[in-house]
Amino acid sequence: MLHFSRIKTAAILITVALGILFALPNVLPQSVRAHLPNWLASSRVTLGLDLQGGSHILLEVDGDALRKERVEQVRDEVRRVLRDQKIGYSNLAVRDTTISLRLRDPADTDKALVELRKLAAPVSTAMFGGGNSGEMDLTVSSGAEGALSLQLTQAGLEARMRSAVDQSIEIIRRRIDQLGTVEPNIQRQGLNRILVQVPGLQDPQRLKALLGQTAKLSFRMVDQSMSPEQALEGRAPPESDVLYGQDGRPYLVEKQVRVSGEDLVDAQPGFDPQNREPIVSFRFNSNGARRFAATTQDAVGRPFAIVLDNQVISAPVIREPILGGSGQISGAFTVQQANDLAILLRAGALPAPLKVVEERTVGPSLGADSIEAGKVAAYVATGLVAVFMIAVYGLFGGFALIALAVHVTLMFALQSLLGATLTLPGIAGVVLTIGMAVDSNVVIFERIRDEAREGRAAISAIDKGFVNALGTILDANVTSLATAVILFLMGGSGPVRGFAVTYILGLLTTMFTAYTLTRLMIAWWVKWQRPAKLPI
Repeated sequence: MLHFSRIKTAAILITVALGILFALPNVLPQSVRAHLPNWLASSRVTLGLDLQGGSHILLEVDGDALRKERVEQVRDEVRRVLRDQKIGYSNLAVRDTTISLRLRDPADTDKALVELRKLAAPVSTAMFGGGNSGEMDLTVSSGAEGALSLQLTQAGLEARMRSAVDQSIEIIRRRIDQLGTVEPNIQRQGLNRILVQVPGLQDPQRLKALLGQTAKLSFRMVDQSMSPEQALEGRAPPESDVLYGQDGRPYLVEKQVRVSGEDLVDAQPGFDPQNREPIVSFRFNSNGARRFAATTQDAVGRPFAIVLDNQVISAPVIREPILGGSGQISGAFTVQQANDLAILLRAGALPAPLKVVEERTVGPSLGADSIEAGKVAAYVATGLVAVFMIAVYGLFGGFALIALAVHVTLMFALQSLLGATLTLPGIAGVVLTIGMAVDSNVVIFERIRDEAREGRAAISAIDKGFVNALGTILDANVTSLATAVILFLMGGSGPVRGFAVTYILGLLTTMFTAYTLTRLMIAWWVKWQRPAKLPI
């Protein structure tokens, strides 16, 4: 057990050297890190929300809006299908999740049922490792005298909610990434909630503004058949809506979307040199460019409304056809508003509105206090362990302390390489693994003492002690590792997972340093000193 080949010795020393190299940027000042290679300078532990401060927001996907959108979509599809099939109907109505109507000719019932059942979409179970469950999200039934009813299923609504949450998480991530923040924590909470933690961001209002907007952009024509005031006083045309601008001014806007924001491929903030105000430049894909060109050719001289989340951003008059597939949005923006709007448009529209359920801001001073408290705890724990090991095990205790220092270094090196986030519970995990690392050395040294008491020579006692301790160390650490993995997989919150990550890395480095590295140092000592008596 005390023999190490040159290859094995080199592998151990290289591992330790790499650990020191990748952990080093965490303790170097910024002035020194600026001169390091990029691959090394970026190797740093990311501090969590509780350590560097930032914004914490719990969002909820608006299930009512999602359900309403699906019902209205089905209602419009029913109209289209029956019109295409030349089937007369009346009394088309929506109530909660049910669409009802009556056919003018009950003889058309079977034909209508066949066509309307095609509107149902299969409930997806892809997120559970399968494909479609075979269940449909819409049931179609008939009654007496040509009455038809279409009912959204609960399974279909839940599937749409899961899909909306998954899509929202991806869009939220794209929006936050463009703020330039580091390592946001974005995760699902239950069926319809999303937890967003952005370390380092001290402006929760800006974060709420970015995440709270659905960002559904559309380009529509302004209805000039009557004034918005007349539409508000009387009855607006059925094909138009009264929408309001950012300044509260009403506009009568056609419901028909000429070009959708889904056709945007890029949006960038800019500055109009003529009006000296911030703007947002946009560019369409080929489909959007074609539709935008056709619309502007047919509507020269008419106002064209740019609508974001049912609010008119601007309504410029089309002076000439816009054929290049690009344009700009102006609306008396500030520089930050133009930048945020460009971020929203680039990231894409949310499938449903998000409601803020909980929000809080952690100040950097509180995070600094947490770091300082964690440092004090780590220093005190390390100091007490050092006193105990030296007092009880002498020279071998010194070997254990060197291995302990390497253990902590390797932990931070692995966290830096993996991009793991260190939280306050993570610091607790570091302190815990310090004790566990030393505990493994204690088991080894006590086994060596037992062998020496039985009359074995020094070298034989050391060798036998390491052999006998191996099983105990592996059993204890593998059991703890299994517990930590379960904690990581089942612990939904960031702090719990942060503790689990630190604990897992600590267990892995413990088995390396407490057994392998300590054994190498003792083997070197035995080779140089050839001891007749053990110093413990």
